Amino acid sequence: MAVLKAFRAYRPAAGYADKVAALPYDVMSSDEARRAAFGNPYSFLHVDKAEIDLPKTVDIYDDRVYETAVKNLRKLISADVLRQDETPCLYIYAQTRNGRVQTGLVGCTSVDDYLQNIIKKHELTRADKEQDRIRHVDALDANTGPIFLTYRGKAEISNVLESWKQSHEAVYDFTADDVRQRVWVIDDASVIESLCASFAAVPALYIADGHHRAASAVKVAQMRRAAHPDYDGTEEFNFFLSVLFPAEELEILDYNRVVKDLNGLTGEEFLQKLQADFTVTPAPASPYRPEKRHMFGLYLGGKWYVLALKPGTVDEHDPVASLDVSVLQSRVIAPILGIDDPRRSDRIDFVGGIRGLSELEKRVDAGEAAAFAMFPTSLSELLAIADAGKIMPPKSTWFEPKLLSGLFIHFLS
Repeated sequence: MAVLKAFRAYRPAAGYADKVAALPYDVMSSDEARRAAFGNPYSFLHVDKAEIDLPKTVDIYDDRVYETAVKNLRKLISADVLRQDETPCLYIYAQTRNGRVQTGLVGCTSVDDYLQNIIKKHELTRADKEQDRIRHVDALDANTGPIFLTYRGKAEISNVLESWKQSHEAVYDFTADDVRQRVWVIDDASVIESLCASFAAVPALYIADGHHRAASAVKVAQMRRAAHPDYDGTEEFNFFLSVLFPAEELEILDYNRVVKDLNGLTGEEFLQKLQADFTVTPAPASPYRPEKRHMFGLYLGGKWYVLALKPGTVDEHDPVASLDVSVLQSRVIAPILGIDDPRRSDRIDFVGGIRGLSELEKRVDAGEAAAFAMFPTSLSELLAIADAGKIMPPKSTWFEPKLLSGLFIHFLS
């Protein structure tokens, strides 16, 4: 059963939360981070993407990047911009986007739960990206970006969180990128004990977003365990920073594809090959957003087409093979376009649904070959795949809104 632990967070002092909080390090380039943090010495990007404070010629994995991150975090603490709570707490983190609210509980989850698959995964990780965050966490001695976890909701948990929200003032309430961000501090020991007991009855947690952060946090913990063979399991390095949301409140957006070439085919030849597995028709609207599973939008040569998968083409009992991202990969991207490993190919790019379908048109009109608009993967598909111990294809899910970094920092010692 799932372990949840309260902790003494370092978090922004009053009046600084909106200045400190920043989007996660992995959703923007270094140049985008430089622009986002320009003129704001408090932005947590100075910690999470510390290369922005070094010359552009410095490699993002250079030792100086991690040294600068440590210096910048210490500076925020010494300037009293970040303060540590006096007692272990849990925290409520509510985000409101387009009128829809998702309410998460911030605490620490267990490295052993991850290793024993009580915290379930659905994506593979890349060694280079893992190594970057391993070095970052190890250098800072802290988890600075929360792991986005989900669980099958329990009314008793949601009721406690809603009651606390109604009876206490939020310590932070600000809007960033059109998302209202609110935080409450749960400092009542009896309520904390009750919530932790409720999660002890939750059979599984699921990583929604943050596979690399989770894997890196666990590997740092294993390094600390090796260095301290007398550890007893209560040390902070045995836990990592997480936000837990009920699955029923989450929204997955489409995660679209853009390809740079058609593998030597003309547009007409490509459309003909697609007809082996799809019914191809002109789209009824421009741009075209797929209306249900196994329907895809194709933007090619300035026109939108509907690709409808022919019945019986895939095994609907296989939770991975029947995913739309799997269908596109197995029926189009690999056999027709010759891109066998989309995780490493530079011939394909992935565009989160938050950017809109107009971004697909823009990319193709600017010279890329074609774009595919996807129907979003569902939470039920994600949970079923994780429960089966299987792995989704890369870039299957885009959760929105993103959890901001800098609102909670968990130190490992």
